[in-house]
Amino acid sequence: MPLRTLSDPDHLPVLDRRYARQRPALGLGSGDPPPRILLLYGSLRERSYSRLCIEEAARLLQFFGCETRIFDPATLPLPDQVTRDDHPAVRELRDLSMWSEGHVWCSPERHGQITGIMKLQVDHLPLSMGGMRPTQGRTLAVMQVSAGSQSFNSVNTLRVLGRWMRMVTIPNQSSVPKAFNEFDDAGRMKPSSYYDRIVDVMEELVRFTVLLRPHAAQLVDRYSERKEAGTPIDAATDLSSIALT
Repeated sequence: MPLRTLSDPDHLPVLDRRYARQRPALGLGSGDPPPRILLLYGSLRERSYSRLCIEEAARLLQFFGCETRIFDPATLPLPDQVTRDDHPAVRELRDLSMWSEGHVWCSPERHGQITGIMKLQVDHLPLSMGGMRPTQGRTLAVMQVSAGSQSFNSVNTLRVLGRWMRMVTIPNQSSVPKAFNEFDDAGRMKPSSYYDRIVDVMEELVRFTVLLRPHAAQLVDRYSERKEAGTPIDAATDLSSIALT
C-alpha cells in the first residue's frame, strides 16, 4: 500500500512542551472525532527533506490529537498513462483525500518551482469524481524545502494549486532553506526557528480544520452546482430566506 508509517510517532525531542498547546483548537469546535489530515511530499530521494519535513509535521499533528496518513508517491503513474486512471496508487490517493478533512503539502524547490512529483499527486486529484469532490472545502497547509537560500516560489505555487482545488489554504506557511543543514543523521529536524515555524503551521492547520468542520457543507454549497445537478432550494429550510431580526 502506498502509505508511509512513522518509525517513532510519539518521539518529539525538539518540541519544548512547556510552550506547546496539546489541544490548539480547544474552544473552536469539536475535536471529536480527531481531525483527519493527509500529508503529501514531493521527492523520491532516499533522504528526502520534503518527506522528513512531512514526517515531523505528522508527529506534531498526532501530538495535537489528529489522525494522519502520509502518501508514498513512489508507484504513482503519470496522468493518462493508465486507462481510466485504474491504478492502485491512484485509487489510494483519491480515497485518502476523500477520507481527509485537511492536507499538508511539502515540495522541494527545483528550478525555482515545485517538483514534478508534487504536481503529479495534485494532478491525480480530480475536482469532481462520481459526484464527490476529493479536495473541495478541505483545509490546506503548504511548506517547502530549498537546497539554497530561502525562497517562497514553491509555497506560492502550492497556494495557487490549493485555490484551484477549492481548498481553504491557511495563512501561515513554512520554508526551510539549506535543508541539508537542518536534519541530523537519523533524519530528525534539529532545533531551529524553522522547526518552530512548522509547529506554528500545524497548530494553525488544526485550528482552521476544527473551526470550519461544522460549516464545511455550507461553505462548498454552490448555486452553479445545484443548478447543474437539478437540485432546487427548499425555501422552507433555506437560511437565506429567513429575515434577520
